Amino acid sequence: MRGIKRIAVTAVAIGVLAAGCGGGSKPVGDAASSNPPASPGSSGQGSGAFKKGGTVTIANVGGQTWPCQFNPFNPSVNQVALGFVYEPLTFVNVLKDGGTTPMLASGFSWSPKKDSIVFTIRPGVKWSDGQPFSAEDVVYTFNLMKQQPALDLYSLWTGAGLTSVTAAGDKVTLKFKAPAEPYFFNFANQVGIVPKHIWSAGEAASKPATWANPKPVGTGPFTVASCTSNVISYAANGSYWQPGKPYLEKIQYPAYLDNNPANLDLQSGKAQWGGQYIPNIEQFYKAKSPDNNYWFPPTANVAIVPNLDPSHKATSNLAVRQAIAYAIDREQISKIGESGYQPAANQTGVVTPTFDKYFDKDALTAAGYDKPNPDKAKQLLESAGYSASNPLKLTVITVTGYTDWDASLAVVKEQLAAVGIELTISDLQQQSYNQKLFTGDYDLAYSSQSGGPTPYYELRQLLYSKNSAPIGQQASSNYERYLNPEVDKLFDQYASADPDTQVKLIKQISGFMIKDVPVIPTTESVNWYQYNTKDIGGWPTQEDPYAQPAPYNIPDVGQVVANLYSKSAQK
Repeated sequence: MRGIKRIAVTAVAIGVLAAGCGGGSKPVGDAASSNPPASPGSSGQGSGAFKKGGTVTIANVGGQTWPCQFNPFNPSVNQVALGFVYEPLTFVNVLKDGGTTPMLASGFSWSPKKDSIVFTIRPGVKWSDGQPFSAEDVVYTFNLMKQQPALDLYSLWTGAGLTSVTAAGDKVTLKFKAPAEPYFFNFANQVGIVPKHIWSAGEAASKPATWANPKPVGTGPFTVASCTSNVISYAANGSYWQPGKPYLEKIQYPAYLDNNPANLDLQSGKAQWGGQYIPNIEQFYKAKSPDNNYWFPPTANVAIVPNLDPSHKATSNLAVRQAIAYAIDREQISKIGESGYQPAANQTGVVTPTFDKYFDKDALTAAGYDKPNPDKAKQLLESAGYSASNPLKLTVITVTGYTDWDASLAVVKEQLAAVGIELTISDLQQQSYNQKLFTGDYDLAYSSQSGGPTPYYELRQLLYSKNSAPIGQQASSNYERYLNPEVDKLFDQYASADPDTQVKLIKQISGFMIKDVPVIPTTESVNWYQYNTKDIGGWPTQEDPYAQPAPYNIPDVGQVVANLYSKSAQK
């Protein structure tokens, strides 16, 4: 599942979340597509409700069979839990300038200095087991992340300066050491709230980071009806707090090990919702039915991630990393590996043209990374002690079944061979890949990580030292183990900086991407998304981007599944 590494992505250039994180929020229904169209098949928003019925089948390659685990704190499996079963306090739509839709919190307000925020917890919400949801559940969730740092996927307690989370009646207050507005996207939107009465007992309490949570209890629109290694079946939550929703009765999520069978199911309409690469999509998919549609909003980066730990002698050597960055031809990787659907990336790590104002083109050109330079790559390898008679041998791990990544890496392998690097491609099932990536058991990894409303979010995931961990321990991100106090200081200054200074800080941070080459971007990832409209309506579209549309986007998937409806059920 692409979302295992892509926790949150973005498609538009916006500033800090001032619009979405200001002095309050809108009631449910005010954000785009909070309400469905007035009648089935119509466009535009209305207040009409739909009859329940229908099933959606998702075709999204996971590269593994399902482990039937639904721990929202485990990045290996939380894509099948967050949004479907667990919900955040507030939904932030990065496709619509960071606009907010209140979820488990009916509203929020910042302090004047933006160093504390008060959420009003929504009344009348029940957990799927019938127990009442309360402010105490919210406090418990955040404090659990403090007690168990492995659960703090966004370094809120260690990096964002969160100091306390307390409740008084229906109010929950988060206090920070300093202005914290940029972190709203993480703590309000990306943390799924869990029930205290479940997580404070048994294995959930003793081993919360590794607990399988096979029968999750949440507040979301769906529950897990059954799970086998081959398919997850979700059923509508009959006590869901949004009146009338969800409209669908079931969601089927088969396990696919390869893109090809998933693509065939999408082509035929057997599956209605896709989230993977389809080569020659116009002829293979779109031309087969007027009901087959696709939309690829730009997102973050796909990159070669080198292991920087000194135990990995070659990849921790700057000259080797520079050689790889100079050797690869990103335009060719885009053209051959991704059929041109994903544009070439650049070594700054700033996605363009999405975030052009943060992009330091002059610095990229001055360093010579604006075009391939295989001769310089050879010189650098020679300086590191490698030659034709002593070639550098490296292995890159990737996910089995990601046919576009395989094609891209085939191009990379050929390009690196030309400068004296013998690259072995290791296709692994998703669980094995995650284990190696998270614990640092690899030379190179092919990966795509999270982003957000500005380059700050993706770069912080990639480079902030507090997101990493020693070799052998699971890192929440920064899997390459990049530890640079100078870069940490730049990230720490971002929250309290004015917008112009934030742009300068991002340019300084991207300068370290050029100087230290901690990660080597290859292509700018898109949000793979295919959808069939024969029976199912309510899809997010380019005209109505009410959520990021791919089934691996979290928590956006919760917005989508709550709004989809069956046309035939209305007859």
